[in-house]
Amino acid sequence: MSTYRLKNLLSPRSVALVGASARPASVGRAVLENIRKAEFKGKFGLVNPRHAEIGGIAAVKSLDKLDFVPELVVVTAPVQEVPGIIDQAGRLGSAGALIVSAGLGEGPGSLQEAAIAAARKYGMRLIGPNCLGIMMPGVSLNASFAAHMPGAGNLALVSQSGAIAAGMVDWAAQRGVGFSGIVSIGDQIDVDIADLLDYFAMDHKTRAILLYIEAIKDARKFMSAARAAARVKPVVVVKSGRMAQGAKAAATHTGALAGADAVYDAAFRRAGVLRVSDLRELFDCAETLGRVESPAGKRLAILTNGGGIGVLAIDRLVELGGIPASISADAGKKLDEVLPATWSGANPVDIVGDADASRYAAALDVLLADPDNDAILVLNVQTAIASAADIATTVTERVGKYREQQRRWAKPVLAAWVGADQEIIASLSSAGIPNYPTEDDAVRGFMYLVGHREVVEELSQVPPAMPDTFVPDAKAARQIVAAAIADGRKWLEPVEIKDLLEAYDIAMVPTYAATDVEQAVAYANEIFAQGSTVVLKIMSRDIVHKSDVGGVVLNLTTPDAVRAAASDILARARKLRPEARIEGVIVQAMVVKAKARELILGLADDPTFGTVVVFGRGGTAVEIINDKALALPPLDLQLARDLIDRTRVSRLLKAYRDVPAVKQDAVAMVLVKLAQMAADIPEIREFDINPLLADETGVTAVDARVAVGPPQRKFAGSGPANFAVRAYPSQWERRLKLKDDWRILVRPLRPEDEPTIHEFLRHVTPHDLRLRFFAPMKEFTHEFIARLTQLDYARAMAFIAFDQATGEMVGVVRLHSDSIYESGEYAILLRSDLKGRGLGWALMQLIIDYARSEGLKVISGDVLKENTVMLEMCRQLGFEVKPDPSEPDICDVRLKL
Repeated sequence: MSTYRLKNLLSPRSVALVGASARPASVGRAVLENIRKAEFKGKFGLVNPRHAEIGGIAAVKSLDKLDFVPELVVVTAPVQEVPGIIDQAGRLGSAGALIVSAGLGEGPGSLQEAAIAAARKYGMRLIGPNCLGIMMPGVSLNASFAAHMPGAGNLALVSQSGAIAAGMVDWAAQRGVGFSGIVSIGDQIDVDIADLLDYFAMDHKTRAILLYIEAIKDARKFMSAARAAARVKPVVVVKSGRMAQGAKAAATHTGALAGADAVYDAAFRRAGVLRVSDLRELFDCAETLGRVESPAGKRLAILTNGGGIGVLAIDRLVELGGIPASISADAGKKLDEVLPATWSGANPVDIVGDADASRYAAALDVLLADPDNDAILVLNVQTAIASAADIATTVTERVGKYREQQRRWAKPVLAAWVGADQEIIASLSSAGIPNYPTEDDAVRGFMYLVGHREVVEELSQVPPAMPDTFVPDAKAARQIVAAAIADGRKWLEPVEIKDLLEAYDIAMVPTYAATDVEQAVAYANEIFAQGSTVVLKIMSRDIVHKSDVGGVVLNLTTPDAVRAAASDILARARKLRPEARIEGVIVQAMVVKAKARELILGLADDPTFGTVVVFGRGGTAVEIINDKALALPPLDLQLARDLIDRTRVSRLLKAYRDVPAVKQDAVAMVLVKLAQMAADIPEIREFDINPLLADETGVTAVDARVAVGPPQRKFAGSGPANFAVRAYPSQWERRLKLKDDWRILVRPLRPEDEPTIHEFLRHVTPHDLRLRFFAPMKEFTHEFIARLTQLDYARAMAFIAFDQATGEMVGVVRLHSDSIYESGEYAILLRSDLKGRGLGWALMQLIIDYARSEGLKVISGDVLKENTVMLEMCRQLGFEVKPDPSEPDICDVRLKL
């Protein structure tokens, strides 16, 4: 249900606590005391049927005895009373409840199920149960049993662990870090991580969102929310269970390589979420992201009074991928003028151990003005010569003055005072300077800022267009898989695999299935005639890894050798695996490419995120080498390249010594094709190509295994049910015939359409742009267009129209759903010189059809009153048109579906 009614729960005007106890050590009493201490400004009522007052606060026996209807009901009552409390609150009109109580159970007939049913009956939202509570400093609400109330700030924390949330509060109190909100979500029977990501992403008081995650329940919902949030502000996650093994035993190498935590890593990367490994790193992220904006680059200048610590900082910076800033010639001259001759003369700027506050100030002023750095780290090692506290005070004054002068575009300044006392920490923190106990923590803090900027850039990159030559024969591929499933088989036969790969234009060595020795010889003779040698492999659906039973013999050159090898393979397999069904032998051409790289590519099935694409170093020792990377499909060429670049074997794909580079994008295209195959055929459970030989001529699959079975629907909504990220909906491509035989191609918008959109906008008049965007539009930046083109098809759709004769874009219509996926807001724009030819009508009908197919109940829009053509078209399409009561120049249009 996303953000529906969340504002009522997280910023309520009235609160009731049900279940507060008179016992001093009880959870209910702790929550009551915290609400009182925080001095909640709205109406507050206490409900307890057994006490007339608790801690000096009057109580009533039931919610209906209050003289107001609470927006938020906080429940700490015994679990057997919870469903009844929720039902009563819903009847009264409460927006939601925070269930702190634990032990509601799960499954049919449980108290949890009863509470959910009661809430749904009235449209209530539920946080919890089994949680620490919520802390919202902005409205002075501490409905939790945490030991401290955090101060107001700009960080949001969402935690599946109450203990972690409480620990963050304690840490923040020591460091002077404030929060816009802290929500402990407990068992997530309604409000979940994705809902809160959506809420805090749109909260103007929140600069960054911190997550503590143990497991994701709805992967598609989480991916949509995380991708949307990460575009507008940093999202940082720490996930427990990093060392846990995969959820099931895997039959293929790709399945074995796709461990559970590696898939979470891939999901976070795809969403644009910054992952950290532990609480210390999460604290560092909070320290950094809560105080400063991301820098323009990753060049860090380091100012220090200790050369050793400065060098350590540089080492860590380089190790983490940062760049030690150079000192510009002009800045170098100025530093020479204000520093002793013994200063280091380079970065780190070591101003010597006797540096006092004035020397720090002089050097810092020069570095702040130097264009050759993007941020500054100030280090101080305390000495008996100069006061560390005075230096900290001077640095905060200089940074404050600099920020006033620069206003919005100030460089980040970070600090590490080794062994600093609380007074110095408080001084730096109060000035908004991120500060850390060591140089290592500080450099990590800087790299978190860099990481967020790079994530935003990656999310807005324009992917390369797919080659028009790739048109898979999905129908033929589906028939191959369907036939195997109908036959009761879990694995495709080698010849079927070859045909499957050919349907997606993936080359495989000539492959034949021989049921006996003499048939193997006959197929081998065909291969000999083509000038190749032969490899034989055991053919058995029960023996997945053939080499384990000596079931592979290479480089056979004569019919007699083939006959002998086939006999040996069959005899050895029957001896070592007497229970296995032996169908015969596979006969393949022996591909000898001395300079080819052996790779593994494949698909694996994850119980949380569905289909995963795996790439890495191939060969028989693939799992021992364990050089692999994972990605969530669908993939475009840019995502496939990134997947490859995250492995060590990617370096071998480049040219070295006398070995030519692998053909450009040949491997990436196979990854894209595999991802498309997974979208087209969800019956593919696991897929292994190992090895895939890659060289300057291209790629060839030598061996492959494909596990199939009836599709296991994982995610709600249309599109591939096995994808956590909703794939490009190609089924919505249309060819339309309009007035005067005008033929139009309409298809869903793709990220690589950005250049096309820029060109299209050149053909739209300023007047029409104002009617669409409600304001004069002089410039369309890359960032602006990227937001329009890089759709999350689970939440939005846009159809782009092309003139089939010229290939030019002529119009676009888009729809974005609300948070509960009941209604969608539309917008439409046509080329100004092509209006009046029926295109607008056709696009509106298409988006209405799409909305119906998605189960939306209403389409709405805002239209300027002067846009009479659009208003008339809306009336003809059945929209209700009404003036906007708050905007006299705008009409609200609404169509019930």
